[in-house]
Amino acid sequence: MNVSVENLGPCKKLLRVEVPVDRVNATFDEMTAAFQKQAQLPGFRPGKAPRHLVVKSFDGRIAEEARKKLFEDSYRTAASEQKLRVIVTIDVEEQSFGRGVPFGYTVTLEHTPDFDLPNYKGLKAQREIATASDADITRALDILREQQVKYNDVQRAAQDGDILVVNYKGTADGKPITDYNATAKGLSEKQNTWVQIAENSFIPGFTAQLIGASAGDKRTVTLTFPNDFVVSEVAGRAGQFEVDILGVKEKVLPQVDDAFAQGFGAANVEALLAGVRRDLQNEIDFRVKKAVRDQLLHALLQQVTVELPESVVSSETRNLVYNIVNENQKRGVPQEVIEGKKDEIFQTASSSARDRVKAAFILNRIAEAEKISVDQRELSQRVVGLAQQNNTTPEKMVKVLQERNAFPEIQQDILTGKVLDFIELNASIEDTVIATPAAV
Repeated sequence: MNVSVENLGPCKKLLRVEVPVDRVNATFDEMTAAFQKQAQLPGFRPGKAPRHLVVKSFDGRIAEEARKKLFEDSYRTAASEQKLRVIVTIDVEEQSFGRGVPFGYTVTLEHTPDFDLPNYKGLKAQREIATASDADITRALDILREQQVKYNDVQRAAQDGDILVVNYKGTADGKPITDYNATAKGLSEKQNTWVQIAENSFIPGFTAQLIGASAGDKRTVTLTFPNDFVVSEVAGRAGQFEVDILGVKEKVLPQVDDAFAQGFGAANVEALLAGVRRDLQNEIDFRVKKAVRDQLLHALLQQVTVELPESVVSSETRNLVYNIVNENQKRGVPQEVIEGKKDEIFQTASSSARDRVKAAFILNRIAEAEKISVDQRELSQRVVGLAQQNNTTPEKMVKVLQERNAFPEIQQDILTGKVLDFIELNASIEDTVIATPAAV
């Protein structure tokens, strides 16, 4: 078999293959014999039809099966001989094919980059050991209390922290805000809406001017829209809002007692506090571990200079762009704001994608060198865990994952974790105890 390789660019090659005539003819004979065993032709028992009649009746299908087998076998052999780790086959162009002629074709492909493995043992990292503080516990309890907050109507003037029920109409430089942006109807006018008197609530400077207002009052609020305001068309302009106060509500948080604890499935306050402390410590430990691994990965990336396959980088970039946009949408960022930052989002995703792809290639090579792999038991455990998270059975979870073709990604995720465990186990890590951990 004649094979040659031409470089087309970073991790991109043109593979030329020519399968000799004798191999082509042998494959045609093999496929013809296979068809002959199964053929059912009038006047002959199954598998007993003469060869020439089988060829006449099934010539097209025989040729297609011969082409498929010749291509798969020769492509695999050629890639192995040339030590090509093919990632994606971009294009196949047939040059010649048929009985009595060589099978010639070219393949445009991308392959994994070739690089020397960096020193991945003894990497240095700093690990900041932290524990959940009493202040962390208090903040976490406040979050739980917010989940059971009540808003009681009060017959008094509004104070800092209160909720006001209001109607308002707004202008910018004396004109309706919708004149600047037709989609900003909620900013231009709103009925029976709640606003909390708090710094930077709604529009910076808006709610502070409502302190002291009571139900039935009218207030005129004047302000300047921030330069980075979400509706960019009015940024920096003078704003004025006519506000009708419909009601005042006081925010009431529950007391932390046994009844409160039981609302979260704990027997009493002591059990709730122990659970909160445990959960916070788990979060802190996760962040500490991630920080260490980020340092180790950065050290690996710094040691390797390599060209990356563009198809893989492009695919990862698209995934990251989707994730960034989806996360912004969940946070309530308006679509027009996301659109306005699309170039920035793409640049961020592209840079991150290159690091992620590069890290994946390095970690996979380390897995090969250290004979680290994923077995069926580990895959089954991950499926059971996913089933529990999604409140379904492992059998149904397997079906969903198969439909999404998600098993290769899951297997890669498990492999990456095992390699990072290996690198961390063999790293030189200096522990530092910090007195005041970051708030959770």
